[in-house]
Amino acid sequence: MTNKKVYLIYPPSPVMNREERCQQPTDDLIVIPPLPPMDLLYLASVAREQGYLPTVKDYSFYSQTLEDFTNDISELKPRYAVVNAATPTLESDLEVLRIAKEVLGDEVITIAKGAHFNFLAREVMQDHDFIDIVMCGESELTFGEILKEKPLSEIQGICFRQEFEIIQTPKRPFNDNLDSLPYPARDLIDNSLYTRPDNGKVQAVIKVSRGCPYHCFFCLATPLSGAVVRKRSPENILGEIRECVEKYGIKNFVFWSDIFNLDKDWTRELCQKIIDSKLNITFSTNTRADSADVETVKLMKKAGCRLVSIGIESGCQQMLDKMGKKITLEQVRKTVAAFKREHIQIYAYYVIGLPWETKETIEQTLNFAKSLNTEYVSFYTAAALVGTRFYDYVEQNNLGELNYDKPYYYPSVRTHSLSRDEVFELHKKLVRSYYLRPGYILKMLFSIRSFAQFKNYFKAGLRILKRP
Repeated sequence: MTNKKVYLIYPPSPVMNREERCQQPTDDLIVIPPLPPMDLLYLASVAREQGYLPTVKDYSFYSQTLEDFTNDISELKPRYAVVNAATPTLESDLEVLRIAKEVLGDEVITIAKGAHFNFLAREVMQDHDFIDIVMCGESELTFGEILKEKPLSEIQGICFRQEFEIIQTPKRPFNDNLDSLPYPARDLIDNSLYTRPDNGKVQAVIKVSRGCPYHCFFCLATPLSGAVVRKRSPENILGEIRECVEKYGIKNFVFWSDIFNLDKDWTRELCQKIIDSKLNITFSTNTRADSADVETVKLMKKAGCRLVSIGIESGCQQMLDKMGKKITLEQVRKTVAAFKREHIQIYAYYVIGLPWETKETIEQTLNFAKSLNTEYVSFYTAAALVGTRFYDYVEQNNLGELNYDKPYYYPSVRTHSLSRDEVFELHKKLVRSYYLRPGYILKMLFSIRSFAQFKNYFKAGLRILKRP
């Protein structure tokens, strides 16, 4: 085979972080920056290892259209076209593969990947005859075997066509050796486009671990990545950090994981290696609301941690219990206080609109959020994504037809006592009530250290005011 071109695509759509656990559009959220297409950059490196020539493009980020894609694929003529398709934009996302097949016919092998296919791969293929292969689950090893032209029936974790039959192979086991993966092919994107929202500096994402043992009601982390936390070695992570610093001049990072500091020894070892490296980086990451201890928090700060995100979810203990969060409000308070003592900023996540939500529980969440007074918050509306326990509950309890038009911004279903529109109006009230407090505004103004930071805060404020 002479054609060794691989085209890896985020399709024309709302600008969306297609990290498979959340699949969130950045335009509708206040302080979520667009992130680079890390899954595609990993696949690009895998393709290079097999002697292929990969191209990566995020059409949504460049505000490009299907017509732009048609022109590009006609010119590139790849052997493989791979798209990340998200549940909220599934049908429009898959249009790029239809066009690829229309333009290139059997010269191109069309491949779809994404969280949706872990659960409904066969159904999607039955409805879209232009898809040749669907990758289910972690895709790096799977994609490598496809490029080696291993017989498809022998490749785990795919769904494919064989004449008029759709065949689904056994699930691929999770990759327990994440150090075996090549570093993402960052040279294939313009890294300068992906910046910190506070100061505009270039920021890289480093995926440090996969898996979460908690399996919350609304979350895809455990179904997608398993209940065992699989961690890269601190040495391997440090190697990628060093590459970013020395090759790309990047010194700001997001350490992406389903749960960063569950293993305290690993967290401390990684932080100590960063300190010893003297690379002088900054990073943000996530934390459980019940897993912060003084020693680890101090070491994180010394290593360059500037911000942690915490999935608090609700200010009502009853709601936390029902969603299986396995935390208490008192644990949340202690964790927030621990990071505040070290002057690490906090980004708190809350979700409203789960089946048991009422006006009273939402009011409790608002009051609790104000009492914590973290620098940033996101109030998400609940999205019942395929594969979550929430999705199954909706079907079993007749909470309405799912709506993914504006995931995490407009609720996908009603609650037992509130309509979608009522949840949406309460959501807008939460955002405005939190961010437009005079005390909060003054606090953030006094924290500004640069014009870029002021400009970004100003833009975020305008977005709040202009929301419908």
